[in-house]
Amino acid sequence: MNPLTSFEDSHHEQFMAEGYLRLGHLLSPGELAALQQRIDDIMLGRVRYKNMRFQLNPKTPDVRMDRTLGNQEQTLHYRRIDDLEQDPLFLTYMQHPFIRQITRRYIGENVSVFRSMFMNKPAESGTILPWHQDIGVGWGIDTNPIITVWTGLDAATVDSGCMQIVPGSNNLGILNERHYTSEEDQARYAGPEDVIDLETEAGEAVLLHNFLLHRSALNSTPSPRRAFSATYMDARTRSLKTGLTFPRLFGKGALDPATVSGKASDQVQVFHG
Repeated sequence: MNPLTSFEDSHHEQFMAEGYLRLGHLLSPGELAALQQRIDDIMLGRVRYKNMRFQLNPKTPDVRMDRTLGNQEQTLHYRRIDDLEQDPLFLTYMQHPFIRQITRRYIGENVSVFRSMFMNKPAESGTILPWHQDIGVGWGIDTNPIITVWTGLDAATVDSGCMQIVPGSNNLGILNERHYTSEEDQARYAGPEDVIDLETEAGEAVLLHNFLLHRSALNSTPSPRRAFSATYMDARTRSLKTGLTFPRLFGKGALDPATVSGKASDQVQVFHG
């Protein structure tokens, strides 16, 4: 899919009506390959960041998924890695000029990142993610962001556990401030006729509304299903737990890929989202 180059009123209208918008391939093949290699290097400990948070894929469903600070095990079976704005390659992508157009429309000049997150469904495993919205009091911030850019680092298919979404469910508002959707709301809003499989190609980006109902299943294929997502918000947004603001991506004081050098320790003492 050819990338969008200008975010028009028609794109805005479609996004607000449906809760998602395919942006196309914002990465060149070389840039995609570089991000694929970099996330593998981070998982394997060849590239290290002191204040990056990791979560291993559980070996069995009943195992608690604890987070660790810094790479403590060299494996490609990490389920989730946060704080990727510390890495110059991922930061460069997060500051893509077209994404800048989108953030200007919905946020303004000064934009911070709530989370910059790698999600992984390793080959023939992964975790089931139930119906939810990316929002709620559990996120511990004083403003609810509404835009996330999700990018497939591998192809996402039904067999590999692609996202399933309910188009238009963003217009229902926040169904549960505790993140996950009740069985009653699932029956009301996420019936088989309401749901679509959001299959994507490697390198394809999708703009997601944070109120959009979505879920994902296990990966039954012999290849991993890796993805990267970044949630953008007003730079004035503060943590209700620490009172701190979040790293800036655009505007005054924004991070620079040429000089970024890790993340402050006080920004990883509390986990948000």
